[in-house]
This record gives sequence, C-alpha cells and structure tokens, in this order.
Amino acid sequence: MPTRDTVWPTGTPCWVDLAVPDVEAAKSFYSAVLGWTYSGGEPEFGGYLICQARGLDAAGLGAQQDPSDPPRWTTYFATGDAAATAARITGAGGTVLFPPMEVGPMGTMCIALDPQGHPFGLWQGALNTGVKIYDEPGALVWNEAAVDDPAAAGEFYSAVFGFTFHAVHGLPRYRTFSVGGDPLGGLGGPADGAPRGWTACFAVASTDAAVGAVEAGGGRVTMPAEDTDFGRFAVVEDPWGAAFSVMQDTSG
Repeated sequence: MPTRDTVWPTGTPCWVDLAVPDVEAAKSFYSAVLGWTYSGGEPEFGGYLICQARGLDAAGLGAQQDPSDPPRWTTYFATGDAAATAARITGAGGTVLFPPMEVGPMGTMCIALDPQGHPFGLWQGALNTGVKIYDEPGALVWNEAAVDDPAAAGEFYSAVFGFTFHAVHGLPRYRTFSVGGDPLGGLGGPADGAPRGWTACFAVASTDAAVGAVEAGGGRVTMPAEDTDFGRFAVVEDPWGAAFSVMQDTSG
C-alpha cells in the first residue's frame, strides 16, 4: 500500500482536517463511511484526533472553535518554510488568517485565504510529516478546488507554490497542477452539486457502500455516484455540512 513517513515536497497537499461541533458523533460517522480508527486527543493539543486508515495517519479531526465558521475539510499544502510561504501568500493578494504557529514538536501550521476567499492551510512538517497513507481505502486520493475564476486562481497558486498547470482532455475549465512531477491535484470552475473551494477526495473500496453509509449516518449526497475515467465518484456532505468526495478505483 502507498505509504510515506518523511516530509512531503513543497506544494503537495499533505494533510486534511475537519473541525465539528460534535466530535464523538463525527468519529462514528466517519468510521462507518471510511473505516477510520482514531488516536491522539491529548489535552495539550486541544483534543485533536488523528484519523487512521489501516493504522496509519490519514487525516485530522477536532472540535469546532468558532460556531460562525461552518465545518469544512481544510487542505494543507506542504512547505519547507511556512513563514516564507505566508509572505508569498500576502504578496500574491491572499490573506493570512493565522500566521505560522508551531504546534509543539509536530510541525508548523498556517491558515490563509486565496484572493477569492477560499481557505487553505500550510504545514511545515516535523514529528508529524503529514498523511502516512494515500491512494488506499480511507485515505486521501485527490484534492481539488472549484473557483469562480480558475485563471486568476492559477496565477495565485503558481506564485505561492510554483505550480504548473496542465489541461485535462474533455474538461475545458479544469486543470491539474504539479511542481515538476506527477499531478498533485486539480483546479477548475464550479460544477453542479460540487462545493466551491478546496475539497478532499477519499479512496473507498465501494463508492455505493460509502454513499449508503453517508445517508444512513445523517449526511446527504450532492452529486450521485457515477462512473468516470478515473473511477466511481460521488460528492457528499457529512451531517454538519462539510463536503467531501469518495472515489472507488474501478481500473482493476
């Protein structure tokens, strides 16, 4: 299974987390949908939990701090220098909401908004290097953003992370981004049923089973399961309105 225990290259979506008003209910919901188990929760880290797939770190889950800020999955991009990347964010027209802050020995985090108002994070890994499993059921398989002005967003993220963008056949407003190697994620215009801003896509063994678990757990389906060139895909929301997607590899 694809795993990694060293820091991710700069610009790679390396972590996702979610803050909800009811952590215990969220644990049950995501265990049913994605098969997660949990570790962490120490008071010195605010009770923050590590969501695990096959016993390896896949995401984070914590308590909502601001009731006026709706729950959402936040995508964090790896950086070797959070302070320098934060400076590039403001220089390119973005906003730094929470300046780089050390999280004990785990690493350094920062939360920002792009010029179109979509939040994202930075993670400078230390003891916590980011996700340790990927492209496996219960783990991240893709991160993408839906924005009103994809061209302007491309310019911003290129200035911040050095991304280059590549067209995708059959999707005129969608491009993948990379930093010189394989595609790391996608950026495009909004689609029916899909949320704006950054979202996380998790691999699942069965998209239909995951969608059923979402509905049984009080979530809802915003884009029904369909077969695509990349796998069987659906967009859903958890009971607190946080959107995410699920993807089943159907290539085999």
